[in-house]
Amino acid sequence: MDIPRAPAKRGRKQLIYGALTVAALVLATLGLHGLKPAAPRVDRAAVWIDSVQRGPLVIEVRGPGTLVPERIRYISAVTAGRVERRLAEAGEAVKAETVLLELSNPDVQLEALESERQLAVSRAEQVNLRADLASRRLTQEAQVAAARAGYLEIGQWAQSGATLARIVEPGRLKAVLRIPETQAKDVTIGQPAAIDTRNGIATGKVMRIDPAVQNGTVTVDVSLAGELPRGARPDLSVDGTIQIERLNNVLHVGRPAFGQSGSTVGLFKLTPDGKEAVRTTVRLGRTSVNTVEVVGGMQQGEKVIISDMSRWDGVDRVRVE
Repeated sequence: MDIPRAPAKRGRKQLIYGALTVAALVLATLGLHGLKPAAPRVDRAAVWIDSVQRGPLVIEVRGPGTLVPERIRYISAVTAGRVERRLAEAGEAVKAETVLLELSNPDVQLEALESERQLAVSRAEQVNLRADLASRRLTQEAQVAAARAGYLEIGQWAQSGATLARIVEPGRLKAVLRIPETQAKDVTIGQPAAIDTRNGIATGKVMRIDPAVQNGTVTVDVSLAGELPRGARPDLSVDGTIQIERLNNVLHVGRPAFGQSGSTVGLFKLTPDGKEAVRTTVRLGRTSVNTVEVVGGMQQGEKVIISDMSRWDGVDRVRVE
């Protein structure tokens, strides 16, 4: 006959071990949840790093432009005519008596013949009428001579008042720069400028500022001083730099990819060991072509990434390797 037995009781040690296991799992979960995600990696060779320096800062603006003659004389057609001969090519040196083109106009020739016929008929008239006819003839001959001194292509018909040629003085050139409207506000007449012709640097001063804005730029004329570099000629493309102001003993750094004058931007500043970069709020001051004044957020000697870091906008620190 079977005898019923009471169920066995769990040991106290088993309960304690189970409670410790659950507590360990909870603590591990909380610990993993509190860990920061790994910082993304940035290739050191793919970014531009610059150091904050203290010293003089030259505020400059830069813009592309062309060399143009200071003095230009346009030769226009006095009467309509067809270009028959071209006696001078573009780029040749000319003098006051140089004939550039020969033009012909059947109407003018017919008028000349008609004047001759009238002159023959008017010989019997009074002397004053003869003088009047002679004056008209001389006027027409002057018109023909002026038409011959014009310029266009051979066979082309030029209307009265059309520009036929442009005569320039090659030794007197000026630079016409196109400065962005956001930077042109600080440009004034008399400021020094340097013009890069790709074959040398020509110095000059601002002589005129266009009052109107065209396509987001302001036209600035720079008069050039001294001898021009070799190869300088009209319509040559150049780059000009205008010196706005010189600041002494200020913090400055290379101009970052984003950030205007007087703005506040977030830049990645390198840690002392140089292995990481942490996003830092930096206040910028006045900007130049390649440098910018640092008003706050960084100290002398600190290093910062100034290249484009927009792809890391969602993180506050990166690993630099």
